[in-house]
Amino acid sequence: MPPSAELMVQIPAMTKKAKGRAPLSVVVAIIGGLALAGIIFTEDLRSLTEVMEKKKDKQTKEQKRTSLPGGARMMLTRPVEEVTVTPPPPVEEVTTPAKAAFDPSRCSVTEGYWAYNRSKQLHYTDESCPFVDSQDSCQRNGRPDSDYLYWDWHLDDCNLPRFDPAAVLEKLRGKRMMFVGDSLQMGQWLSFVCLVNSAVPYTARTMERTSTLSVFTATDYNATIEFYWAPYLVESNSDRNIRLGADGRVLHVDAVELHAKHWKGADILVFDSYVWWMTGSRIKTVWGAFGDDGYEELDAWVAFRLGLKTWANWVDANIDPNATRVFFMSISTTHMRSEDWGREGGIRCYNETWPITRKGYWGSGADRRMMEVVSDVLGRMRVPVALLNVTQLTEHRVDAHVSVYTETGGQLLTPEQHADPQTYTDCIHWCLPGVPDTWNQILYAHL
Repeated sequence: MPPSAELMVQIPAMTKKAKGRAPLSVVVAIIGGLALAGIIFTEDLRSLTEVMEKKKDKQTKEQKRTSLPGGARMMLTRPVEEVTVTPPPPVEEVTTPAKAAFDPSRCSVTEGYWAYNRSKQLHYTDESCPFVDSQDSCQRNGRPDSDYLYWDWHLDDCNLPRFDPAAVLEKLRGKRMMFVGDSLQMGQWLSFVCLVNSAVPYTARTMERTSTLSVFTATDYNATIEFYWAPYLVESNSDRNIRLGADGRVLHVDAVELHAKHWKGADILVFDSYVWWMTGSRIKTVWGAFGDDGYEELDAWVAFRLGLKTWANWVDANIDPNATRVFFMSISTTHMRSEDWGREGGIRCYNETWPITRKGYWGSGADRRMMEVVSDVLGRMRVPVALLNVTQLTEHRVDAHVSVYTETGGQLLTPEQHADPQTYTDCIHWCLPGVPDTWNQILYAHL
């Protein structure tokens, strides 16, 4: 058979054989290819899943990093992975330390500030208390503003207790309390009487007033609150004639018994003396009997020291500190120079309706040398005398004087006198209610 014929015979044979089972090598190759494709697909699927998970995790971290408390969002200018947001420190609750309870031995009544309190409940008004003199009844006398009534003195480090009329009356049960001094001290006495009167029934009180001694009695408590007129404490020829001009006053600087005999037996004594000593730079003084001749003129502060020593010697010799408590009020400030508080062209305290709020303000209405005399004399006494230093708190209250809403010579100022504030403005005395109520609040805290 020719070679070509043999070939033609073999090819059909091979073709016929292919129609049966595929050779093993081909099957293995096909299976291997399918396995490799599965492996590649699985790896691709795993890689794709990891990429998606990483992307999702990255988005979650980004949201956490860019979220701030309260729902705020931080604007990022760098890739997220480069930004480190420091969480804010925990907010500490800030609380104002509670002030200590008032302790006279460590609480300073001079370190503080006036705070306006329109909701303040007044214990009395010059209408509700029948004992307020016309000299001090500012509202009743037509003062148009009332903000001066609603200021409280707050101490920096201690709580100053509010005046409690019922508690005071209990403290005074069966006792005799006496204020001694000038017209400013009379104002404080009237304030004290009006404060406690708010807790006394109308039928359980009496009042007797004379030119020298006045007595308020709370009958249910068998308690008296008295005022004795002695503007210099020591004797003078003007004790019973308060209208006598300053040039005519002569002081008996070494005599006090005429007044002091009325102070004996009191359980609480509250003294003041200052304004009358300041009516001039020189004061006529005598030793021994009064007379037209034989007096000597001394500087006011020198005469004040002599007179205060005479008073102190009497207290040391006659007061039993176990039976009687003694207080001395410091200077009640006057406001005679509006330039002191920056009111150029003002007329003293006239038309002032707001306190001086500058902390530590000090004007020209309180003589430091006179204050030093008081401090020195009291510091040398045998009997302990509590000095109630109301000078600093009083300095700020330029708004609370009677101004033109007062009287002169026992008569209310007329409209014509109101129109002349340069002549008639009173910047010495205080409206009631008013600043003397705060003095009594401090006195009560010491009681």
